[in-house]
Amino acid sequence: MRIAALLVAITVIFSSVAAYADDVTAAQGVIRAQEQAFARDDAAGAYSHAAPAIRELFPAPDIFMSMVQNGYPPVYRHKSFEFGDGKSDGGSISQHVHIVDSNGEAWEALYTLEQQGDGSYKITGCSLLKVGREA
Repeated sequence: MRIAALLVAITVIFSSVAAYADDVTAAQGVIRAQEQAFARDDAAGAYSHAAPAIRELFPAPDIFMSMVQNGYPPVYRHKSFEFGDGKSDGGSISQHVHIVDSNGEAWEALYTLEQQGDGSYKITGCSLLKVGREA
């Protein structure tokens, strides 16, 4: 009986870990798709990954793209864009991204995403912190 209970507990733990990994991987895919849309100057493509609350603040793709170009230049153009730690909490994801901008400055971005009614993830925010200079 104890062995059966232990097996059930192990199964639940592993399925939770797998679901967490799937959520973080899905969120990283959304962030990467938006990053690639910025690289192509594809305003509509980048905008499609923004959550409804962001789309309310910036009601058109060109307005959104202008905000990113002016307010988030390391996100818009960079030398490197590498995923760090990600965390899933229910339907929310927080994902760290290490960025080196076009001038060689290092930044830490924290993306937040929320799961939508259709199961997809959309980006709800991005904060940037300058962390130093690359050698």
